[in-house]
Amino acid sequence: MPTPAARGWSTRVLILAVVIAGALAVLGAVAFWPRGDAPELGVRPNTYVDATVTAVDAGSCFEPEIDAPGDCQIVTADLSSGADAGDSVEFEVRATQFDVPEMAPGDRVVLLDVTTAPPQYRYSFHDFQRSTPLLWLVGAFVLVVVAFGRWQGVRALAGLAASGAVLVAFLVPALLRDEPAVPVALAATVIIAFLALYLAHGVNIGTTVALAGTLVSLAVVSGLALVVVGATRLTGLVGSEAQTLRVTAEALDLRGLLVAGIVVGALGVIDDVTVSQVSIVAALRRANPGLPRPLLYREAARVGRDHVAATVNTLMLAYAGAALPLLLFFAQGDQPAGRLLTSEIISVEVVRMLVGSIGLVASVPITTALAVAVFGTGERVHRREPGWGSGIEGPDRGDDDADHVTPPDDDAPAHAARSRRRRKARGRALAEWDTLSPAEDAR
Repeated sequence: MPTPAARGWSTRVLILAVVIAGALAVLGAVAFWPRGDAPELGVRPNTYVDATVTAVDAGSCFEPEIDAPGDCQIVTADLSSGADAGDSVEFEVRATQFDVPEMAPGDRVVLLDVTTAPPQYRYSFHDFQRSTPLLWLVGAFVLVVVAFGRWQGVRALAGLAASGAVLVAFLVPALLRDEPAVPVALAATVIIAFLALYLAHGVNIGTTVALAGTLVSLAVVSGLALVVVGATRLTGLVGSEAQTLRVTAEALDLRGLLVAGIVVGALGVIDDVTVSQVSIVAALRRANPGLPRPLLYREAARVGRDHVAATVNTLMLAYAGAALPLLLFFAQGDQPAGRLLTSEIISVEVVRMLVGSIGLVASVPITTALAVAVFGTGERVHRREPGWGSGIEGPDRGDDDADHVTPPDDDAPAHAARSRRRRKARGRALAEWDTLSPAEDAR
């Protein structure tokens, strides 16, 4: 039977590696922490006011493009914010303004207020007000998570808030100050992984194994993203926002921003798979403490393949759904499908999906191997108790017979004999784990 030192060797190495990764991430955050003023991105200081539409009438407006009158809508609205709150204003929506949606009385809108423009052009439609339905949606999300997850759901929400804080306080400001995009993204994602996993699942060896699998998988995604983005010569100039950044903040590394976006986007799906794989290995270990390591790995990896098959499909559909308007637009053209797929605007999404999927697939064998190395060392895994957290808690170093009820004194000799037989059987099982013999595994 392995000695206590041998049993804890893999655990100590894993913890040391995770601590080193966390320390490097913190040092990176300190080194790249945003300092000084961000560059000017050329955004005008606009003023926006809230209003409620009261009337929409057909009319005739001057069309600058044709230098003649044209059809338009005259929209009347009551201002509910700004210096002129309570006033009734009018603005025009010309027939050639295809980016302005249909409006009806009662719609709550946001208007752009340009005080230096002539009165008839001072106000213009900017967007609809969405704060109320979004707040209701956020409230429903929090309620569902807490009602189902209870205390662990609260911890998961805390991890979500911490992740958002890292993005807002560190990642985005550092990128705006032209810090190297890939190191900044790696430091931010490692810190987010630490916060999200430990807050949601607790500080235990199971969470540490999932975190280690997540970090190794992120390293795979980062390296692959750098290679593929360079090989495909993607510029990162897709979209009006990126082109504006190229003009107004030309020092920014747009290709690095593209790689950073791939790394950050991959974290959300990878940590889901790693936590699941650790839970599967721990559950198999609890159900059959005598399961040999190769068989433990195979059975956990088999479940992981099912999970990956479903998650990869989810990734593809998510990217396709986000790009659906773009796909509809290209479907009306006459260019060959191959040329469309290799254009940068489509290639960026393809690279994001495939690189993230490769990292997702790689996370299954990586995390499963780490979990087997830790949970297959002869240490007992906690049995799930009512009210416990995620069920991926680490090894229990208590007495092997602690979960058996002590028999009455008159049955002590028989119980002692049974205990000796159990210890011998466990010793044989532990020897099988360490030999990794194919013949023993097949048996």
